[in-house]
Amino acid sequence: MARKSSIESAERIRRKVEAKKATRARLKALVMDKKVSPEERFAAQLKLAAMPRTSSATRIRNRCMITGRARGVYRKFNISRIMLREMAAEGLIPGVYKASW
Repeated sequence: MARKSSIESAERIRRKVEAKKATRARLKALVMDKKVSPEERFAAQLKLAAMPRTSSATRIRNRCMITGRARGVYRKFNISRIMLREMAAEGLIPGVYKASW
């Protein structure tokens, strides 16, 4: 089980990314636009650099929805490999069953 602080920190980062998404997208578009003057592009680049690091989408870490584990998380189910195996063995995940041959 992950520490409660790690789970809350990840959630805080998700909220910050969502709040700053529009501003970040606008500044990125301005920086990439070749029709805008170099001075305006540079000013937009400085504003983008001044934004908090945690507002970047690459800072989001996938975590298991059950245990909070950060590694080995399957995107399709949003649960860790360990919980996926346990739940599949118990038949709690529809369409997933243990292979045998």
